[in-house]
Amino acid sequence: MSKIEEVAQAVENGKSKLVPGLVQEALDEGDAPIDILNKGMIDAMSIVGEKFKRNEIFVPEMLVAAKAMKKGVEVLKPHLGSGNDTKIGKMAMGTVFGDLHDIGKNLVIMMIESTGYEVIDLGIDVPVEKFMEAADDPEVTVIGVSALLTTTMPAMQEIVAALNKHPRRSEFKIMVGGAPITEAFAQEIGADIYTADAASAGQAAKALAAK
Repeated sequence: MSKIEEVAQAVENGKSKLVPGLVQEALDEGDAPIDILNKGMIDAMSIVGEKFKRNEIFVPEMLVAAKAMKKGVEVLKPHLGSGNDTKIGKMAMGTVFGDLHDIGKNLVIMMIESTGYEVIDLGIDVPVEKFMEAADDPEVTVIGVSALLTTTMPAMQEIVAALNKHPRRSEFKIMVGGAPITEAFAQEIGADIYTADAASAGQAAKALAAK
């Protein structure tokens, strides 16, 4: 079994104490940080998510796995940002009001930071006003809006509608995502970019900066 597979297994089983050491070992053996993240942790969390959907595991197990992943990410983070000393843009990102999920948001932030962006984490349960304040910052070029529940999709719609009326609207892009969000819904509410997962959010942010 490769070190990355060991990381994946430890994350999937929620072994918080083992994960940081295994991540460090994988780095020491020369595994690419992005591979450790994608194959070792994001893939493991996808399996956890699938098991959750099938009712094979429940919220406590999912949270334990997420905590294990977070521990691994702390070890990985300095290596993901390396070689990106120059800031390529500034993004503000938050989970909509009424929604208390932060795992997906934190993952997206990490992926976007790894491309060279400075990211302001607005947190969870973020009201419209806080997103509007973030848009006031002349350096902010991307605003990320996350919703993980079907019941908070209207909140996303309300936030995007408000941002679309912001005086600086031509100077920033609105990126949306989350489990219940689709490309069609993103277009319908007037967002600029829909991303299905953390990896594609990182790629989209990089592409925007290149423009």
